[in-house]
Amino acid sequence: MPTLPTGRALLDAPAILAQTGLGLDMHYADFGSGTLGHFVFPATDMVGPNGQVYAVDILKGALAGIESRAKMEKVNNLKAVWGDIERLKGVDVPEHSVDLISMVNITGLLKKSPAVFEEMKRLLKPGGQLLLVDWQIAGASFGPPAEKRVSAETIKPLAEQAGFVLENSFPAGPHHWGLIFKLA
Repeated sequence: MPTLPTGRALLDAPAILAQTGLGLDMHYADFGSGTLGHFVFPATDMVGPNGQVYAVDILKGALAGIESRAKMEKVNNLKAVWGDIERLKGVDVPEHSVDLISMVNITGLLKKSPAVFEEMKRLLKPGGQLLLVDWQIAGASFGPPAEKRVSAETIKPLAEQAGFVLENSFPAGPHHWGLIFKLA
């Protein structure tokens, strides 16, 4: 039976976050953080004790997993936030307070629900960044089916129409693309 890559073999969260310049005292929100908080836990170290990390998810069970791990690891700069990213004012984070928002493996929502961009713009500081990472359409025999994946080329114009400017496009791993935008 073949071994499927996991963890950093698929997505090296610290390396991807470093591409954005995330650093000390910054505020970061991960939309759709999931149960393991693959991006939020490395971010807590990167922003330091005076920074703030928001793990945002609509699934309360996912947030419970993050809260449990944060408590166990004594992480004090992480807040689990139940939020509906598809609704304006659906995320209880102070307006214009976040330096970086990420969406990983759920960028299809941007195509389905453009209101997500409005919620991001509401939360981002002026000049704040948006990090989008998702599966390449072809290549991996695991992950979501190809017909459910969305390409970077599909997402770029949607973000630009919403008022974001592309700063960087990069391979985010062997099977993922990455885009970094800045709020215009």
